[in-house]
Amino acid sequence: MKNNSYHTTVLLKEAIDALQVVRGDKYIDGTLGGGGHTQLILERGGYVLGIDQDSDAIDEVKKRLGQRRELTLVRGNFRDIKGIAASKGFIDCSGIILDLGTSVHQIKASLRGFSFKDHAELDMRMDLSQNLTAKEIVNDWPKGALIDIFERYGEESEAKEIAEEIIKERKNKEIVFADALAEIIAKAKKRREAGINPATKSFQAIRIAVNEELDALREVIESGLEILGSKGRVVIISFHSLEDRIVKQAFLEFERKGRGRIINKKTIQPSFEEKKLNKKARSAKLRVFEKK
Repeated sequence: MKNNSYHTTVLLKEAIDALQVVRGDKYIDGTLGGGGHTQLILERGGYVLGIDQDSDAIDEVKKRLGQRRELTLVRGNFRDIKGIAASKGFIDCSGIILDLGTSVHQIKASLRGFSFKDHAELDMRMDLSQNLTAKEIVNDWPKGALIDIFERYGEESEAKEIAEEIIKERKNKEIVFADALAEIIAKAKKRREAGINPATKSFQAIRIAVNEELDALREVIESGLEILGSKGRVVIISFHSLEDRIVKQAFLEFERKGRGRIINKKTIQPSFEEKKLNKKARSAKLRVFEKK
């Protein structure tokens, strides 16, 4: 199966192999994206409940995979996985997959402002129906709150300097566009990391804050385990240390409490060839847990 132009799926075969798809069993793709994982599960005979908070993703997969009785699509946040699964008959499912990466479509979409390279309005919402946007955070949040998210969600060592520069600039004029914010951050940064845009960590932090990504991740891991059937597996692909740490700690705690077992003690990572073809794959880590 080839990847599609909407989103290049990372660790595709490794993730679906880890699910151990059984023909006729039910699986939940909690981060539908371009539908890469869903398509391969369907090809292996599974039934799929695909969830995504981005309506564009739902529309794209409908168009690409078409209507079929084996596929159920729902627009929603994966933190609500338990309620969604119950409403669609997917309790006691055989597997759950979560790909925590931002899709290529979301990064490139002109109205989202995920990329610091684009002259796009600051938005960063994965769910366009929610109210909070990146522009509101950047222009309205106080210095202390900005420092906090840059430190906690971006692990940014110059959080204070960046927050102060943002506040200085926004007093003169509202910060509207992603590329303008990137320039402000670059001006504030004194220390540079080779090969990494100076705005990378701050943009990550703002995106996480807008979408409450880490809180949602903690919730879906717990709820996901509850709706898995015996010997069901949860497979999670993360792309930065904050996410991976949450997944690792949750799985260790589940195992300690006798709720199942960790399948791979070391993370599964993309091959050299995949990393060469897709730069985004370089930071990907896959962890697998099997319910008792």
